[in-house]
Amino acid sequence: MEARSQRPKDREGVISLLNVTIEAMNLAKEISSITPAKAAFGSVSALLTMVKVSLLLFCDDLLQIHTYLGQDG
Repeated sequence: MEARSQRPKDREGVISLLNVTIEAMNLAKEISSITPAKAAFGSVSALLTMVKVSLLLFCDDLLQIHTYLGQDG
C-alpha cells in the first residue's frame, strides 16, 4: 500500500525536476555565444520535453483504464 501512495509524489518530483532542467537548458541556450553549444542545448531541451510529455501520458490514469479493460497487451 505504501508503494502506491509514494508514486504520485515521486512522479511530481520527477516532473518538477524535468521542468527545472528544461528551463536551465533554455537559459543556457540563450546566453551561449557558441553556435554548436546553442544547438546542443536546444536539442537537450527538446528531448527532455519529449520525456516529460511521455511520462505524463504513460503514467496517467488513462493507462490504468486500459489495464482494467483487459487491453494491456
